[in-house]
Amino acid sequence: MATIKSKYEGALRTSAIHVKSGNQLLTDAPVDNNGKGETFSPTDAVAAALGSCMMTVMAIAGEKKGIDMTGLHLETTKVMSASPRRISALQVEFHWDNCPVDERDREWLKGIGKNCPVALSLHPELEQEINFYF
Repeated sequence: MATIKSKYEGALRTSAIHVKSGNQLLTDAPVDNNGKGETFSPTDAVAAALGSCMMTVMAIAGEKKGIDMTGLHLETTKVMSASPRRISALQVEFHWDNCPVDERDREWLKGIGKNCPVALSLHPELEQEINFYF
């Protein structure tokens, strides 16, 4: 069974439906590539997927040790190259104000995040600059 069903909507927009939940994700071509840029571009979705995946696996691991990850947040910057047009780098900055865990658990969580399924699936030439501020 399919996980996602996608359709071209016209005007450089696509829609993707998550089959199990029915949730929808729209993408537009970015303004610098002939699009409207009214929502995520496909490469924005890749950037968002990296940070979301990292936080998710960290939270799964944290829950098993009784660590509440509430308050962890991040910012991702996507860097594009022109020839070929592709994502050349993803810069992810994690922040966790008043982090309640000791240094040993912090390092453990960072390692789990850096080895999330999305991070391990991205091409090795795509530079992942991951910084933790907690």
